[in-house]
Amino acid sequence: MEANAGLIAGSHQMNQLVVIPGDGVKPLNSVNSEMCQICGDEVGVSANGDLFVACNECGFPVCRPCYEYERKDGNQSCPQCKSRYKRQKGSPRVEGDEEEDDVDDLDNEFKALPQQQTTEEMLQGHMSYGRGDEENVHVVTPGLPLLTNGQEGVDPNEIPPEHHALVIPSHKRVHPMSDDFSVRSMDPTKDPSAYGYGSVAWKERLESWRHKQEKMSIMMTEGAQHFSDGKGGGDYGADGPDAPLTDESRQPLSRKIPIASSKINPYRMIIIIRLAVLGIFLRYRILNPVKNAYGLWLTSVICEIWFAFSWILDQFPKWFPINRETYLDRLSLRYERDGESQLSSVDIYVSTVDPLKEPPLVTANTVLSILAVDYPVDKVSCYVSDDGAAMLTFEALAETSEFARKWVPFCKKFSIEPRAPEMYFAQKIDYLKDKVQPTFVKDRRAMKREYEEFKVRINALVAKAHKMPEEGWTMQDGTPWPGNNTRDHPGMIQVCFDFLKVQFIVIWNMQVFLGHSGGHDTDGNELPRLVYVSREKRPGFNHHKKAGAMNSLVRVSAVLTNAPFLLNLDCDHYINNSKALREAMCFMMDPLVGKRVCYVQFPQRFDGIDIHDRYANRNTVFFDINLRGLDGVQGPVYVGTGCVFRRQALYGYEPPVKNNSSKKSSCCCGPRKKSKASKTKRMDSDKKKLNRTESNVSAFSLEGIEEGLEGYENEKSAIMSQKSFEKRFGQSSVFIASTLAENGGVPEAASPAALLKEAIHVISCGYEDKTDWGKEIGWIYGSVTEDILTGFKMHARGWRSIYCMPPRAAFKGSAPINLSDRLNQVLRWALGSVEIMLSRHCPIWYGYGGGLKFLERVAYINTIVYPLTSIPLLAYCTLPAVCLLTNKFIIPEISNFASLFFISLFISIFATGILEMRWSGVGIDEWWRNEQFWVIGGVSAHLFAVFQGLLKVLAGIDTNFTVTSKTSDDEEFGELYAFKWTTLLIPPTTLLVINMIGVVAGISDAINNGYQSWGPLFGKIFFAFWVIVHLYPFLKGLMGRQNRTPTIVVVWSVLLASIFSLLWVRIDPFLPKTKGPNLQQCGINC
Repeated sequence: MEANAGLIAGSHQMNQLVVIPGDGVKPLNSVNSEMCQICGDEVGVSANGDLFVACNECGFPVCRPCYEYERKDGNQSCPQCKSRYKRQKGSPRVEGDEEEDDVDDLDNEFKALPQQQTTEEMLQGHMSYGRGDEENVHVVTPGLPLLTNGQEGVDPNEIPPEHHALVIPSHKRVHPMSDDFSVRSMDPTKDPSAYGYGSVAWKERLESWRHKQEKMSIMMTEGAQHFSDGKGGGDYGADGPDAPLTDESRQPLSRKIPIASSKINPYRMIIIIRLAVLGIFLRYRILNPVKNAYGLWLTSVICEIWFAFSWILDQFPKWFPINRETYLDRLSLRYERDGESQLSSVDIYVSTVDPLKEPPLVTANTVLSILAVDYPVDKVSCYVSDDGAAMLTFEALAETSEFARKWVPFCKKFSIEPRAPEMYFAQKIDYLKDKVQPTFVKDRRAMKREYEEFKVRINALVAKAHKMPEEGWTMQDGTPWPGNNTRDHPGMIQVCFDFLKVQFIVIWNMQVFLGHSGGHDTDGNELPRLVYVSREKRPGFNHHKKAGAMNSLVRVSAVLTNAPFLLNLDCDHYINNSKALREAMCFMMDPLVGKRVCYVQFPQRFDGIDIHDRYANRNTVFFDINLRGLDGVQGPVYVGTGCVFRRQALYGYEPPVKNNSSKKSSCCCGPRKKSKASKTKRMDSDKKKLNRTESNVSAFSLEGIEEGLEGYENEKSAIMSQKSFEKRFGQSSVFIASTLAENGGVPEAASPAALLKEAIHVISCGYEDKTDWGKEIGWIYGSVTEDILTGFKMHARGWRSIYCMPPRAAFKGSAPINLSDRLNQVLRWALGSVEIMLSRHCPIWYGYGGGLKFLERVAYINTIVYPLTSIPLLAYCTLPAVCLLTNKFIIPEISNFASLFFISLFISIFATGILEMRWSGVGIDEWWRNEQFWVIGGVSAHLFAVFQGLLKVLAGIDTNFTVTSKTSDDEEFGELYAFKWTTLLIPPTTLLVINMIGVVAGISDAINNGYQSWGPLFGKIFFAFWVIVHLYPFLKGLMGRQNRTPTIVVVWSVLLASIFSLLWVRIDPFLPKTKGPNLQQCGINC
């Protein structure tokens, strides 16, 4: 085939070839109007007057600006052949150019290739982007099978066109695949489908399908009407289990995927075996004390018993791990028909405190990712809580709202992922992949410039905020900033769109009109509402830190928008998957399972972590193993961010009771009506539930309220008077009314000015006094880890949670990669667990008689007692050094039979880990890092948390936790190598030193005592090396950067130098060996 034959398109089923010929090859010096295949502009000419050629390998047409942009900010490679762009004459150098020659010999490069080959490559690149002249596409009729009604020997040219089996357009030519096709006869009595030409039966199937769809539509309409009239069957209504599931929109929105039995059954079996081996091992250890080291033996046995107990608490909640799958297409079919969305509204909370530790640019990226989320804009409201009342955050949010007008339409037009601009532009991927719009490159360049200008404006605000004026901050209109005193300021609310046009702030004595819609983007489309909130703070009030701020957001959002679902995010956790809200709605809005789901928890994923994850920041074992195991019991624990809540669950309501259809309805009479006596009896029962304090875990039941407040048509207020409502929720009639709206929303007749005034009222610092906020409803107070406590209260009421792990991570955030920052973060978590353990909400004794399942309780007990493991762990890590220095051991001399106990225990431990990694997909490096940091954190942060918790609870000495810094060094992983001294470093450093000294002392002692000492020494040295290997990442953190001497070299150098020094002293080859005094020199009186 000739080089200029053109593009060949064919199909195996169609048995034909289509030829799209090229226009021939033009000489390079004669082509002056070649079009750039990226931006559509003319390619132009080079400095020599020739056609500009960016790629010398394939000649793919790219203009000079696109070429320079690709080299500077792109992949530095040709979009077609992926070969690296060489530096052209006059182009600035970029990284990697040093390896290339400075001579640009383009003419010789092209002469090296045959002209025909060059033509083919350029034609291929030209045609691969879909450019071609359709009028020049020719078709040749092939010798294909024809319909001849059983006649043979017929000339194909004489057969009329209507008898052709394959209808071919007259304006195209098709190359024949072969010239030997014979005419195939066809029996008209047979079904045409027997010949592969289709079947007429599709008409009957189509009519049958239409009949089923019409029947289904009638059933759905009647069922919905039946349910709305109060005649439906329980919680399911028209979506009950007996409803037909032939319609795709009526299929379940999610499903559980059990772990394969070939993976989970061996895992469960090895757990049972390990439990049995552990029992035999502990029996042997208890019955065989070491008489000459009784103290060491007793200490080791106590530690091993605690380790066994801790392992049981951690292991058995992972007995039923599951996976889940969502169906976003079914969600759209069910709730987004005919262009009208019936998806539930979502209020999204972003919390921040100190803009200098939590940079405004980080918060801005989180907010931008929320505003650009793939969800109906009228269903999304973003609330930013500024608990530091910083004007820097306020002004940064104004800039963010303005930039969002350009960023949001860009994201939605080109389906950008992720939709946080900092992370999107920092991606090291081919950003042209799957992009087909011709304007994408130009729009991306323009948007990147806009974002860089936005960053400059934010940086200018940050630089200005470092030095506060003596008179305090003032706003643009000259008004003093109400939050100049961060500990004494009024409540503030700002709707940020139309921010720059109307600068206003809402304080206690001001009323401002609030529109029902947010701003609009540059395309004229509506944007989600963005609201700035800073709650009131006054001296003498306990504001309860983050938990108090979250409860303020709950009340403000209930007054202004009252969405039935809430999503809370830390300021550094942006939405990485624009469909994350839809993923959560597949569970929350599922008519079969959604009613009893209190929250959907997503795993936490992180950016900016070093490749080796030295300090286990990703926490993969917890998120990919422990929480998946809990999902098969009653659901994962709440981990503080990336969680979608049901608002009613936060208000302390119980989940709906599972209705038994056999008891509630009959096939012909519908549901039975409850008698007045039974209704009164149930109301009395609900009143008793309300009076419970210790074992009660419910504020009140959704099922027991039958009268509505004015403006809400529901049946939820029979058991509580207005006074009781105020005692529980606070003195706000608007907010109380909103709590009774199970499906959310605010009354249409509500005055915006009145709503704003009420919103300021509910964030006043005294609003929660003498109410159940923080006790039974909202985020629960009493611990710095309010997330664990809040989730525990919901589970104890009988709710269940869901763990959602979409293929693309829903949210991503930042984690402290510095050793000291990481230990302080772990210290805060452990301190919160100790506080819960010493409170009335301790899972060991709280919530019995509620809906908490046994294995879920075991998991919560494990989350609060794990800091106590630090005490036996510290003692156990000290034992190897003590044994080496005292020449004693914790284990007596064992027989061959007894050694099987130890071998079996080690094998079962390894087997459990291997099988756990097998079903979870966690890598061995991640598993090993988790084991190492368990020891590092256990002997440092957890130990300090135990003593700080005891001091706080027993002595009243409070410890203020430090906000984790979200900043990082300009250099990549610069924070990883920074050394920040803290007292948390003392215990692990001490353990390292004494174990190293013990190893040196043990080896020197064995050298002195001879061969018989080496046998017992191996067990002691193995014990010591177990400690050193687990503390190795900590040692690397102390040693410094990667480009310095490797840590392992330093460690082994010290050990070997010490050993050889002692050995040298012992051998002492240069001095004569004498066994007594030299009588020849000294005489008898020496």
